[in-house]
Amino acid sequence: MHRVTAASTNNAMTVDMAGPLRVAINRRRPLFVGIAVLGVLCGALIGLAGLNALYLCLCALGCAVILFDFRIGVALLILLMPISGSYVFPHAMLGITGLNPLNLLLVGTFGSCLLHGLTDGSLRRFVPRPLLLFYVLPIVVAGVLGSRHVGDIASGFYSLGMIEFNDAAGYLRDMLIKPLLLVIFALLVAAAVEKSERPERFLVPTLISMWIMVAIVLVFVAQGGVGLAEMASSTEREFLSPLGMHANELGRLYAIAYALLLFASTQVHSPGIKTVLWTSMAMVVVALVLTFSRSAFVGLVLVNLLFVLWRRDLVTLLAFVALGVLAAFFLPDAVYERATAGFGGGLDAISAGRISGLWLPLLPEALRSPLYGHGLGSILWSEAMRRGAGATVLGVTHPHNAYLQALLDMGIAGLVLLCAYFVHAWKGLRALSADAQLQPVLRGFFRGAAAGLLSLLIVDFVDSSLTPKPEQAFLWLAIGMMYGLQRRHAAQAPTDAPQ
Repeated sequence: MHRVTAASTNNAMTVDMAGPLRVAINRRRPLFVGIAVLGVLCGALIGLAGLNALYLCLCALGCAVILFDFRIGVALLILLMPISGSYVFPHAMLGITGLNPLNLLLVGTFGSCLLHGLTDGSLRRFVPRPLLLFYVLPIVVAGVLGSRHVGDIASGFYSLGMIEFNDAAGYLRDMLIKPLLLVIFALLVAAAVEKSERPERFLVPTLISMWIMVAIVLVFVAQGGVGLAEMASSTEREFLSPLGMHANELGRLYAIAYALLLFASTQVHSPGIKTVLWTSMAMVVVALVLTFSRSAFVGLVLVNLLFVLWRRDLVTLLAFVALGVLAAFFLPDAVYERATAGFGGGLDAISAGRISGLWLPLLPEALRSPLYGHGLGSILWSEAMRRGAGATVLGVTHPHNAYLQALLDMGIAGLVLLCAYFVHAWKGLRALSADAQLQPVLRGFFRGAAAGLLSLLIVDFVDSSLTPKPEQAFLWLAIGMMYGLQRRHAAQAPTDAPQ
C-alpha cells in the first residue's frame, strides 16, 4: 500500500511539473522555430557563399542580441576596433567595400543605442559639446573643403597605388567618414558606461583586444623568418605592413596600451589580476620593440617618465632605474642601432630626411591658406607633391608631423581647435584619475590614458595625426569611458537647489 501511495505521489508531481513546462515550451515555440529557421538559412548561405555568409550570419545574430542591450555591442566593438585596422580582419564581404563585420556591428549598436536613447531621454546628451565644436566640426569642414580638390591630386599617388579613391564620394568615405567612426565608437562607449553599474567590466574586452593585437605581431614575426638586425634597418620599415598597419602605427598603439596597463596595475591588489596585467605589459613591450619604431620607443620612455614623476616615490624611481640598467644589458644591439639611427649626421639624418625632403617643401603650402587650410589630406594635391618632391622620394601620404598636417589641412583655426579639444580631454582624464568615487583600477586606467595622451601629443611632432587613426583606438576608448562617467556623476549629483 505504501509503494502504491508513493508511486501515485510521484506521478502527481510529474503531472504538476509537466503542465508549467509545457506552457513554457509553447510560449517559446516561435522563438525555437525562428532559431531553427535561421539556422537552416545560415547553413544554406554558408554552403553557397562560404565565409562571407558566415560573417553575415554572425553579424545578424549579433545585431539581434544587441537590440535588447546595446552594451553587448559596445563590448564587442571594444574587442574588435583595434583589430579592425589590420588585414587579419575582413574589410569587405560579398565583394562590397565597407560591408564588413565591424561596420555592421557598429550600425547595429548605434541603432540600438538611439532606440534606447529615445525612450529614456538620453539622446540629447549623446554628443558632448566640446567634442562636437572643437573636434568634429573642424574635421567635417576640412573634409567638405578637400572634396573639391580630388581632381588636383598628384598622379603619382594613383600610379603607386597609395590611395583607393578617385572621386569626391570615395574621398569623403576614406578621409572623413572612416576616421570619424572612431569618434562614434567613443560615443557608444560613453552611452554604455553611463548605463552600467560596474563600468570597470569594460576593461576585460580591452585586455583581450590587447592580447590579440600583440599576438598578431608576435606570430607574424615568428613566421617571417627575418632577423632582428634586418627588421631594424631603414630598408625594412614596411616589414609589418602586410598586417594592414605600419610599424610606427602599431608601435604607438602598443605605447598607449602599455600606459593603460602600467598605471592600472598599481591600483590592483589581487595577486592573480596583478600577475595578468604584468604579463600583458611584458607582452606589449616585446611587441613594441619588434616594431622598431623610434616614435614608439620615445612614447614608451615618456610614459615611464610620467609614471615616475606622478608617483613621487623613491622606491618606484629605484625600481625603474634598475629596470633601465637591466634593459641596457639585455636589449639586442639591433634595438640600439635603430634607436640611434642618424645620430651624428645632423637633424635631417635623425629625421630620416623629413626636414629637407618633406617639411620644408610643405611649409609654403601653409602660407597659401593660413586661416582655414586646404582640406583633409591636402598633401595629396600640394605643389610639393605635384612636382614629385615627396611622392617619389619618401612615398608618403601625410607630412609625418601631426601639427604640420593640421595646419595644412585646417589652418590655424583648425589647429587651435584640435589642440584645445585634447587639452579638454586631458583635463577630464586627469580629473577622473583622482576621483575617489571610482574603483581604484579605473582611476589607474584614466591616469594611464592621460599619460598615453600626453606622450602621443609629444610624439605627434614627428609622426601620427591629430585626427582619428586606428592606432588611437585605446585612447578613444578611454575618452568614451570618460564622458560616460562624467554623465553618471552629473546624474547622481544633488539637483535640489539650496534654500
